Amino acid sequence: MSVEPEQEDVSIFEDRLWHHKGWEARVIKNEDDDGWAVSMTQDGQSEPALVGPWTMGRDKKNPKPLDVSAFNTLVKTAHEVIRRHEQHLAALLHQAIQIDVHGLRVTVALDIEPDEENPTATLSATAADGSQLAQVRARPDYRLTRAAAQQWADAGYPRTSED
Repeated sequence: MSVEPEQEDVSIFEDRLWHHKGWEARVIKNEDDDGWAVSMTQDGQSEPALVGPWTMGRDKKNPKPLDVSAFNTLVKTAHEVIRRHEQHLAALLHQAIQIDVHGLRVTVALDIEPDEENPTATLSATAADGSQLAQVRARPDYRLTRAAAQQWADAGYPRTSED
C-alpha cells in the first residue's frame, strides 16, 4: 500500500512560485502598472494573507526570481499580517471598560460571538475581586462606551433591549 504525500508536504522552488512548509509565494504581473507583485497564501486559505510589490530583475522587464531569503522574509511578514488581523478582530469582539461604581472599580465587558446568521453578544460587569455583578444578553451591534457602561451600572445593570 503506497501513501501519497499530502499537498502541504510538497515543496516547489521555481523562479516565480515557491511552495514550502504551508506557504505559497507566487510572483504575479501587477495589474495596476508594468511592475510585478508577490502574493503569500497559507495552505488551506482561498485568499492571500499578503500581496505586495516585487522587484524587477536585471533586464528591467521580468521579475527577480524568488530565493530562500526573500521567501523566509515574506513568510515572516505574512505571519505578522495575520497576527495583526487576529488581534484587531479580537479587539472588536471582546471589549472591556473600567468604571467606578459607588467607589468600586468595575469592569464592564462586551463579548460578541460572530455568526453569519445569528450573532450574539453578552454584556457583563465584574468587580475588582473577580465576582460577577451582572451578565445579560445584548445586541451584537451594541456600542460599548464609557458613558453607556456607566449608565448601565448606575441603572442597576438592567437587561438590555435585544430588539
